[in-house]
Formats: sequence, C-alpha cells, structure tokens
Amino acid sequence: MSIPSFGLGTFRLTGQTVIDSVRNALELGYRAVDTAQIYGNEAEVGQAIAESGVRRADLFITTKIWPDNYARDKLVPSLRESLEKLRTDYVDLTLIHWPAPGNGVELPEYMSALAEAKALGLTRQIGISNFNIALTKEAIAAVGKGEIATNQVELSPYLQNLKLASFLNDQGITVTSYMTLAYGKVLKDPVLAQIADKHGATVAQVALAWALRLGYAVIPSSTKRENLASNLLARDLRLDADDMAKIGTLERNGREVDPKGLAPEWD
Repeated sequence: MSIPSFGLGTFRLTGQTVIDSVRNALELGYRAVDTAQIYGNEAEVGQAIAESGVRRADLFITTKIWPDNYARDKLVPSLRESLEKLRTDYVDLTLIHWPAPGNGVELPEYMSALAEAKALGLTRQIGISNFNIALTKEAIAAVGKGEIATNQVELSPYLQNLKLASFLNDQGITVTSYMTLAYGKVLKDPVLAQIADKHGATVAQVALAWALRLGYAVIPSSTKRENLASNLLARDLRLDADDMAKIGTLERNGREVDPKGLAPEWD
C-alpha cells in the first residue's frame, strides 16, 4: 500500500462545480481524489465517481475526519456516513483533519478510534493532517510505527516545511502537500516564471514538479478542465539541481492556513 503521488483536491468546491471537476479529472486520467467531511461535498464526489464508469479498484479515495467526530463513539459512525455519501464500502485513506488541541478529545483516543476504523475494513490506510513533529510522534506512539501512511500539510515554495518534511521522511511517512500553489500566489513569482520559461512549462507545473521531485504527493484542485490537464503534465517535468536550488531560496514561511483552535504550534 502506498500514497499516489498525484491526485485531485476538492477543497472549497461544492455542488455542480465539484461534480464537474471530479468528472473532468477522471476523464483526463486522475485516479486519486481527496475530500473531507468538512468540505460538504462527499456526496457530490461520490456521485461523480459513480457516474464516471471508472472501476472502484482503480481509484484511491481519501477523506478526513472532522474534530466534531473525534470521540471514540463518533469517529467510526461518522466514517460510515462518509462512505454512504461517497457510495463506497471503504476509502483508501482516512486522515485526522486537524490535531485540534484542547477540543476535549485526547490524541490517543481519536488515533485508536481511527485504527479501529481500519481494523473494521472501513479504510485501507490511516494518516494525519496538519500535525507538527511532536504530535506526529504522539500519533505514532498511539497506533504503532508504520501505521501512519501520510501527514497532509500545507507546503509550497513559499512554505517549505523542511524540518517537518525531513522528520516524516525519516519515519517513512509520506508527505502530502496541499496548497502547493499558495492560493495562486506562486503563479506570479519571477523565479518560478524564469524556470517555467526554461522548460517551456507553466509556473503551476514547476511548483508541482518541485514537490514531486522532493518525493511529496500533491493534490492540486481546479474548476477548469484545461488546468486539470495542464497540472497532470507536471509529472513529466524534470527539474534540475539548479532549478531546485533556486526554488529553495523562495522560503518565506508563507503560511496561508492557520485556523485558531485547530492548528498546532508549528515547527
């Protein structure tokens, strides 16, 4: 079991917009789709997948548990509801969406409940999202080494998170990068534009190829079919050592997502 290196994100996409995005992505060859309980689009994602004609066995579906459902008696039932919406008997990966310190449910409780969901066959793999190093260590202690498939974190050329990424790599935990384009901010970057011109690529492709070159999984989203197709081409873009070094200089701790009460103390 492993994490696909390239998937479709659905954050902030709802209704017909997310149905069209997933449908277009699957037609273009995407086979991994990332959603979450809080996105409010699991039913639409499930509809688009069901109508696509793509075999379930060929897909990799990820969802995330929201803090309201972290309690031992709520997590599994909430995941069953997600499965109904997604029209599937199982998901390939289920994540704890945010550590949400102080929300009343301790980490060992929700991690063991997540492990129970895996034991029940509701999810093939389990993981975490938005965890810092200290909390990742606690999560490993709760479920055992080798059980956490990924930590999905905000990561872009402007927020490179090298300390956390290095730790996860040492632990054999895949880094999944979300917000790789920093809400589109990196698209205007002159350094990335120069690298894009050099390779005859788009800036978005360069940013995604940078993350892929580092061994991260990426889940970019788009409402436009042409952008979905263009993003896929990042898999074939080979950045050289000079390109990677230039992108390395762009770090500016440019965090875009930091919700109070949900986020940890970042590394």
